[in-house]
Amino acid sequence: MRRIKITVMRKARYDDLIALYENPIEHACDLTEGQIFFCDGWKKPEGFCDSAWESVSPFVMTLAYGGEDIYDGWMKKKKSAMISCNDGFRPVSFLIETCEE
Repeated sequence: MRRIKITVMRKARYDDLIALYENPIEHACDLTEGQIFFCDGWKKPEGFCDSAWESVSPFVMTLAYGGEDIYDGWMKKKKSAMISCNDGFRPVSFLIETCEE
């Protein structure tokens, strides 16, 4: 099983949608751009958002178990994926990569 690196690449925030549809939430997302997590296989890294993990974990598992070239040529680097969490108000984009050792 391969070790996987997850990097927080970008955080977006849609204040217009928040104002229209969301009830106030404290600490909706405590991740920061540039933050890095490592995981061995299926185990969620310490401090990683539960909701975001649900979005990225299938891709983490695929790469950890040797999968590559997800969606046939989608990524320039075959052993990686760019996945966003499922928060429609403040999505976070993650770069998921196989650690080359």
